[in-house]
Amino acid sequence: MKLTVSKTEFLDGLQAVQNAVSPRSTIPVMSNLLLESGDGQITLTGTDGDLTISSVIHAAVHEPGSITLPSKRIFSITREIASLEIDLEVEPDSSDCSIQAGSTFFKVRGVEADEFPKVDHLPSEKKILVPQDKIKSMLKKTSFAISNDETRYVLNGLYFKFAAGKLILVATDGRRLALVDEPLDFPPESEGSFIVPTKTVLELGRLLQNKGALSIELSENRVAFDLIQEEEGQSVVTSTIISKLIDGSYPDYNQVIPREVEERIALGREEFLQALKRVELMTTDKSGSAKLSFSENNLVISANTPDVGEARESIAINYQGKDLAVAFNPTYLMDPLKALDNDEVFLELTDELSPGVIKINDPFLYVIMPMRLQ
Repeated sequence: MKLTVSKTEFLDGLQAVQNAVSPRSTIPVMSNLLLESGDGQITLTGTDGDLTISSVIHAAVHEPGSITLPSKRIFSITREIASLEIDLEVEPDSSDCSIQAGSTFFKVRGVEADEFPKVDHLPSEKKILVPQDKIKSMLKKTSFAISNDETRYVLNGLYFKFAAGKLILVATDGRRLALVDEPLDFPPESEGSFIVPTKTVLELGRLLQNKGALSIELSENRVAFDLIQEEEGQSVVTSTIISKLIDGSYPDYNQVIPREVEERIALGREEFLQALKRVELMTTDKSGSAKLSFSENNLVISANTPDVGEARESIAINYQGKDLAVAFNPTYLMDPLKALDNDEVFLELTDELSPGVIKINDPFLYVIMPMRLQ
């Protein structure tokens, strides 16, 4: 194998796949990434057995071939190289890779490619195309609410549902729930649902661009995401993520969405967020509630923590309803405000014991359970 590649493109490819590489595997080749070259491109692949990520980059391939190289080491070498171009060469019947970049030279011991776990693109039972910018926005609005409680395994992922001409994404940890849906064209036979693990969701969100398409292909227990871009009038797959799915039934999220509310209050998103940030400074992990007190045309956000102190912030709002006080975890309140771009949000409330709901003028909602008033 012999090739020349741009340092920038090579580094981008390495960054795309390295999080899928198992950092502490007892099998040496599992700490490596697979490098395959041919036909003017390099395909880099990393896997931990459950998640596989591949990235395709352009290169001048003089002699095609393949090798696996230690992921962290090759990334560190590439990052520190000063030259704009890198020459890689693996002699026949050798697992040593020579790296030449200007006056810099490395020889890295690899492992033969045939020892790398074989990951085939799964046979597709269902295939759906989604604009990358749409799915990227949907992930941003929901993924923060995924549970990290390992005892509730089915909640350790993002719920995808294709039904009635819509894509619905849901995340919940039992204390809050984020839901977003978008209209989408897909054939009726592609309707269905599945749960994507948190790590896969985070890697997908990191790789998605604001242009191009995302192909979603589903089999019985795995999902493949192909990131597609237009290059010289052709659709080209730039990255692929193949992941195992979470096995189990997602809870009926509709049961926790309040059907009737007493008050719907319009709030400036950024002003509300900044006030919460300041008040949160006077909370702790053990005493982490922010009290929202509504009165005529006024909202007071306060926190009172005996061992820390207190904070209070007043915001002028358009409110003519009954006096109402309710407490929430301030971090849980801020998470959707950080993820949204809208200037205005709507907070729907019933009383101090009922869930609050944050909505916008788009198909998004966020349910948050109240805390005990201090």
